[in-house]
Amino acid sequence: MVDELKYHNDELIQEMVDMFEKVLFPTDFSKYSQKVLECVRELPGVNEVVLLHVIGPADPLARVWDPGGRIDESKVNLIEESKILSSRGLSVKTRTEAIMEGDIARVIQKVADEEKSSVIVMGARGKSVVEGIFLGNVAKNVLRYGNTNILLMRYKILEGRSGPSLEQFCSHPFSRILCPTDLSKPAEEAIAFIKRTKGVGEILLQHVVYRGETWREIEAQTEETTRKLNVIRDELEEAGIKVKIHTSVGNPAEEIISLAEKENVSLIAMSSHGTGWLKQLGVGSTTYDVAKMGDRPVLVIRARAECTT
Repeated sequence: MVDELKYHNDELIQEMVDMFEKVLFPTDFSKYSQKVLECVRELPGVNEVVLLHVIGPADPLARVWDPGGRIDESKVNLIEESKILSSRGLSVKTRTEAIMEGDIARVIQKVADEEKSSVIVMGARGKSVVEGIFLGNVAKNVLRYGNTNILLMRYKILEGRSGPSLEQFCSHPFSRILCPTDLSKPAEEAIAFIKRTKGVGEILLQHVVYRGETWREIEAQTEETTRKLNVIRDELEEAGIKVKIHTSVGNPAEEIISLAEKENVSLIAMSSHGTGWLKQLGVGSTTYDVAKMGDRPVLVIRARAECTT
């Protein structure tokens, strides 16, 4: 069911508006990471940034673990990176975490919880860039198992391939947003957040029909979907936002990625889950596949459990 995008829960609305107020930015000091950091300054409403570097054991087989020198080096590097943000008047806090074993992604989520960060912003890949790997292990695990909103920045030019440049979208990250929707309650919340975000130029609403026994069934679904998208479009246009709607048939992730490239969007914004999601999973399969395989930044808005009941 598609409800009108009107919410009477003031706390939820404020949470949406303030998503970028306190950003956690994990950095590995790679060129990729430093380039993405430049984009953080342009996020709407950003006020405070926590710069985090996680140090793992240099040699997993080493009997003695002494990260002292690496911690000192990390602190120096964090100070240098903080200057990029403080020059824009942003409040910056730096943290270095050292772990002897375990998953770096868990440390990132722990720090996000401790700092009460509203969103984690990170590059899709870091130092360990291996051809054929579309999403780095750390980013993948934060996406799949975390519970904080996450913005994954990805630009092909940083990965040695032709494609959209960092500079092309960095100054206007919300200029042209693709909002895929399965018309579920979590998807409605994601659209509601985008609606209230400053600097939104245009929204592309997309629904992908992926089930149907016959073409007649598919056509009927397409017609019904288009009707529902038109309702959402009318409400967004009343708020002064330019909107286009797209209904396609096929694999959801593939269709979303294809439309993003065709329409040259600056960002894909979608809920972490949709219809029929499993509560024990941190992110749904379609969202994960789009973040993994696409070449555009992806904003994943974490769905609240009560939205699915």
